[in-house]
Amino acid sequence: PHRVQLIRAGICGYSTNTEEKIEIPKRIPRGPTDILRALGSTVGRDPTAPHYKYHDDPYLIPMSNSGKRTFAMAQEAGRKAAHWIRREHADLFQHKEADPPIEAFMPPMIYNEQSEVVVDDLQTLVNTAQVSDAKLVYKLLKQKNVEITPDLEQSLLELLCYQNCEDGVSEEFIEERWFKQSKKAREKVRKTWKDDDLAEEIFVSMENKTPEAYSAIIQGMVKYYQVDRAWQLFEEAQQKNLTLNTNTFNALICVSDFIKEDFEMRWNLVTNLLVQMKDSKLKPNLGTLNAVLQSLSTMGSSISARQNTLKTLAEFKNLGIEPSLASWYFVIMTFCKEQNKEHTIRDLRDINFFMSAMDISRHHLRDVNLAERVNKLLHHGDNYNLIGDSYKESIYFRHYFALLCTNLPIEEFMAETYEKLVPHIYVPEPGIMEEVLKQVDANGAVEYIPKLWSDMVVFEHTYRENLIESILNIMANNEQLVNSELNERFAYIAWDIYNRIENQDENRISKLNFTGDLLGKIMTLLLRNNEFDKAWTVMEKLDKDQQKIAGVPKLEALARFVDQCIEQKAPSKAITCIQYCSDCGFPEANILASKLNDKLTLDENFLGRLSKIVGDVTFGKIKESA
Repeated sequence: PHRVQLIRAGICGYSTNTEEKIEIPKRIPRGPTDILRALGSTVGRDPTAPHYKYHDDPYLIPMSNSGKRTFAMAQEAGRKAAHWIRREHADLFQHKEADPPIEAFMPPMIYNEQSEVVVDDLQTLVNTAQVSDAKLVYKLLKQKNVEITPDLEQSLLELLCYQNCEDGVSEEFIEERWFKQSKKAREKVRKTWKDDDLAEEIFVSMENKTPEAYSAIIQGMVKYYQVDRAWQLFEEAQQKNLTLNTNTFNALICVSDFIKEDFEMRWNLVTNLLVQMKDSKLKPNLGTLNAVLQSLSTMGSSISARQNTLKTLAEFKNLGIEPSLASWYFVIMTFCKEQNKEHTIRDLRDINFFMSAMDISRHHLRDVNLAERVNKLLHHGDNYNLIGDSYKESIYFRHYFALLCTNLPIEEFMAETYEKLVPHIYVPEPGIMEEVLKQVDANGAVEYIPKLWSDMVVFEHTYRENLIESILNIMANNEQLVNSELNERFAYIAWDIYNRIENQDENRISKLNFTGDLLGKIMTLLLRNNEFDKAWTVMEKLDKDQQKIAGVPKLEALARFVDQCIEQKAPSKAITCIQYCSDCGFPEANILASKLNDKLTLDENFLGRLSKIVGDVTFGKIKESA
């Protein structure tokens, strides 16, 4: 009883003395796709599988860069056709696909010169960035003397300046944007601003030009490289004591190399603009940092440019502005530095970082370890979204591939890099494929030749003369490393090369021509695998077209053919080869004729043919012994 009471007392004491606190954790905001992202993070990229946009069918999966582009653009062309049908036949799409209705699923409004429009129509078009329709509706409203509010006119001006008065590619057409950006990156920088278009008309028509209007028109002109006119408007705004926004100063700093050619004058211009920002009490932002670094990157690799780069980074660090990948893109021309964390795009120029970082790793530092670190950073989290476009992606992997190819053991490179990246992530260009073949040759790794030839066929590299010569040289010059299985595969490759050159399209612009050395190597590879009939076809080609074919085979190839003729007891074909040797000026033709006569019993017809080739004096002893 006493024990029970003690237990009860203990329980009561415990329950009364302990205060239970329920702590409700802070709510974490979740998006509609967070669960999918969490699941997706558990699965890495499968390098052996094609991109999801390609059909999972071996006969439809593109393997070359041009094939990937064609496939993706054709697929997008189908979507464009669907959009066109919906737009042209809007009367057929009156059913409700969603309730409440989703604007994106509805056919767009079509405007023409007879359309009855109101200000709200213009507001909607500006909000949805439909430039062509916005221009038309604005002109219709002006013709009807409809008053447009200053705010709406300013919004329209900003849209026109940003888009250069033309429609951009819809966000729905991802592939077109992907490939169009890559084309734009390769274009030479030039003025594309549309002079005297609606943007300038609106700006000129404004009675009281506001700082916002000046900022919009200057930024638009700078973006499309109408730099001289933009600078004039900037000076005009300064004379009127108008305070322009930070982004306008950033834009002008970016094109300082167009305004001033001398490095010192250019840096003075940048510092003057920064001082004006300070006097106007404008706070710099990340765009300011990147604009200054971009300007410094155009000033060569002088000591002053490097020092100013470091000073700029330190100054903006004190301001609490963290650099983005675009910042490091401008820095790595001299300094290579990366941070191993997940990045988000904070500046449109962030997409230049990875391509340039890998370029520096390959050409400037030749550092495999640094290249691996950059590649690890690229594949960390969602950083791959910052690769840019198809062109930058291809350049990035070209540098990465070439660096590892020349610095890693060939076995490690083929297993860890080539097999994982080719062909679904990267298709080697002919120059890179030639580098791979050089490394295979240098390391005697002839077992990789069948795989490489198979890929060359898929990538449409089989009409590249340098690649054909390289692969034939490797197969022909490494006989001591080849077993019977490889002999068979090499013979197949050699015969495939012969047929591709022989049967190529007559209308092909850059045709691949036979050479004597090339045919000699093909014949050698066929003879090693005892494919005498095919070797005879090659010999016939040499004999019949010797006036068209540049160069001659090596004597070893011709001697091997004569030996095979002796084994096959085919003296007529051997005599054809000896005749070819004599015509090409080989003094060893006599030796081959003597060998043929010693090994085979020749009749008078064959002896007579040999006599005409090597001469009676040289051949006299052969006749007597016969």
